Amino acid sequence: MTEQEALSVLRAADPVRAASAAAALWEMWHRSGQPDLDALLRQGIDAMEAQQLAEAEKLFSRLIEIAPAFAEGWNKRATVRYLAKDYVGSIADCRETLARNPSHFGALSGQALCHLALEEYREAAELCRRALAVHPHLDGARANLRTAVQELVKWN
Repeated sequence: MTEQEALSVLRAADPVRAASAAAALWEMWHRSGQPDLDALLRQGIDAMEAQQLAEAEKLFSRLIEIAPAFAEGWNKRATVRYLAKDYVGSIADCRETLARNPSHFGALSGQALCHLALEEYREAAELCRRALAVHPHLDGARANLRTAVQELVKWN
């Protein structure tokens, strides 16, 4: 299955097939085509999963220096920065991810989470809508969209 085929399946009505397509996309996005870069990505993911956020950020930053065109390096550093509550830094990395992969629903929904944390509800709602346009079965983005819209209604 190609990336375009998987993206098409995401938008189909079948949530089971969509989940398989999403898993395939994540697998594709984690492959740079260079084993040494993939190993560096894996080291960063392992550090992040072990809650070693400073180490993970350092590894992902090194990956970005070596391979700035590899979108997943930016996305993973965005995730680490979100976990560290560096929402502005995470947003910047999400933007870099999306510049390289506009269909990256993880970066779209991750950036939306950052805007929610910063109480920037209009931006959060827009990003959730964009994530759902790519992956309509993304329940977290749907819930976050509801939250953002409810907050906008409160303040208007």
